[in-house]
Amino acid sequence: MNTTPFTGADTELAELDGTHLLRVTPEGGDHRAWFTANAEALRAAMYEHAAVMVKASGLTEDAQLAQIAETVGGRTLEYNERSTPRSRVTGKVYTSTEYPKDQSIPQHNESAYSRNWPHNVFFYCALAAATGGETPVADSAAVLEALPAQLVRRFEEKGVLYTRTYRTGMGLSWQEGFQSDDKGYVESYCADQDIETEWDGDVLRTRQRRPAVLAHPVTGRRVWFNQAHLFHVAALPEAVREGLLEICGEDGLPRNAYYGDGTPITADEIATVLGVYEERTLAEPWRTGDLLMIDNLLTSHGRRPFTGDRKVVVAMTRREAA
Repeated sequence: MNTTPFTGADTELAELDGTHLLRVTPEGGDHRAWFTANAEALRAAMYEHAAVMVKASGLTEDAQLAQIAETVGGRTLEYNERSTPRSRVTGKVYTSTEYPKDQSIPQHNESAYSRNWPHNVFFYCALAAATGGETPVADSAAVLEALPAQLVRRFEEKGVLYTRTYRTGMGLSWQEGFQSDDKGYVESYCADQDIETEWDGDVLRTRQRRPAVLAHPVTGRRVWFNQAHLFHVAALPEAVREGLLEICGEDGLPRNAYYGDGTPITADEIATVLGVYEERTLAEPWRTGDLLMIDNLLTSHGRRPFTGDRKVVVAMTRREAA
C-alpha cells in the first residue's frame, strides 16, 4: 500500500515481480497548483515506488512539461552525448526516441553510458496511440537481485566498456551525437568526460568505461545501471548484426559493449539480462494527458510497438547537489 500522503488525489499501486507503479489521479482544479503543493510527496513517491503516473495530469502544452519537471525533479537538462535520435520540441523538452512504430525499445536507464545521466525522466503523453505504445518500467534493484550472482560479480568488478563509431549514414553522426560540428569542442568534452577518442578523417571512434552497478544516493539501494544489453551487438536482429559486421567489422560497429577490461560479454549473458528485464517489466496503458515520472536510477523504461499516431514528449532533470 502507498504510504506517501497526497493532497487532493486518489492513489492506486500496481505491482509485478518487484516493480511498482503508483497511479495518482488529482481531483479537479488548478493542476499547476496541485503539482506545486505535492512536489515533495511526488519526489518521495519516486523514491518509494520508482515510477509514478499522474493520470489526467491537466497538462495541455508541451512547454508545461518542463515547468512540472523542474518543480518536482530539479534542473532540466539538454539531451547531449546522444545514443538515439530525438528532436527538440521546445526549450529542454524533446520527442521520445524516434524509432519505427512496429518495433520495441528495450528496457534501459537513460544515458547510463554517460557521466551526465539524468536523475529523473518525465514523459508526457500528448496523444495516446490507437493501440500499444506503452512506456514500460522495470525496477532496477529487482533486476539486480534476480540476475545470477556470478554474472553480477563480473559486471560489478569490471564495469562496462562502451565503444562507438560515429559516421554519416550509419547510426548517429558525431555532429548529432554531441550536438556540435566543432571537432575541438568534441575533443574537449570527451577529455572532460574520460572518453577516449580516435579520428579517421570525419569518422570518430570513442571508448568509455562506466560502472555496471550503482547505489542510489538517497535510498542507498543497489541497482543494475548500465546499457551493456542495449549496446551489445548480440542485441541486434541476426540479419542486421551480420550485415553490420560484414560492412564495418567488429571494431567499426556503430556501438558495442564489452566488460570494462575489454574482454567479451557473451551473447548468452546478454540474453540472461534481457530475460530478467522481461520478467520484471510492468506496462501501464497511456491515455492522452497522462504524465509518467521515474527515478532514472531506480527504474528503467522502454517502449512497446504501437499503431496509429502517438506523441510522447520527454524532459530530464538533475537534483542540485546537497
